[in-house]
Amino acid sequence: MRIKHWMIKDVVTISPEATVEEAIQLMKKHSIRHLPVTEGERLVGLVTESSIRQYAQPTVMEKLPVREVMIINPITIDAEATVDEAAKLIYRYKIGGLPVLHKGRLVGIITVTDLLEAFIELMGILRSSARIDIIPGQESSFEEVLDIIREHGGRIISVGMDVHPSGKRIYYVRLEKCPLEPIAAALEIAGHQVVSLVE
Repeated sequence: MRIKHWMIKDVVTISPEATVEEAIQLMKKHSIRHLPVTEGERLVGLVTESSIRQYAQPTVMEKLPVREVMIINPITIDAEATVDEAAKLIYRYKIGGLPVLHKGRLVGIITVTDLLEAFIELMGILRSSARIDIIPGQESSFEEVLDIIREHGGRIISVGMDVHPSGKRIYYVRLEKCPLEPIAAALEIAGHQVVSLVE
């Protein structure tokens, strides 16, 4: 999944010559916590709610220009990068959002909330669904598990994997809502262990 499909495209920005007071008012007005600082379409910095909090005193805010408090060279990501890459950057640097660039031009912003929405969509968590947790048999592949599910009318939304306490791989297969018992029975006949059914 590419960043360009999940980013906020209508980005609110501010000039480096604007005041901290103006930045705060813009953030309040648009209910945002990340405000790219631009000159034309070029990103020159970033102001965040936490980075300007210390300047939130009336006598200071009215006169202090954004250029003196902005984050210079903020961490950015390209619009063609994946959602996974954005999540890694946000996690690694403990930040709440990333300006999105394309050919050096600011084209969007992606935040933790946008990434969460993307992962929820990817995992099908909010869709009407069911889940079957399986440990594949030793002599057969996970591909066979998927084939059996499909043969019995299961439509797969997503697959997750973890290591079971036994040391074997356990797969969490989320399906569109359907009866799980016939699928589970077919899997067990084929030598796979069905750990749980979640309807």
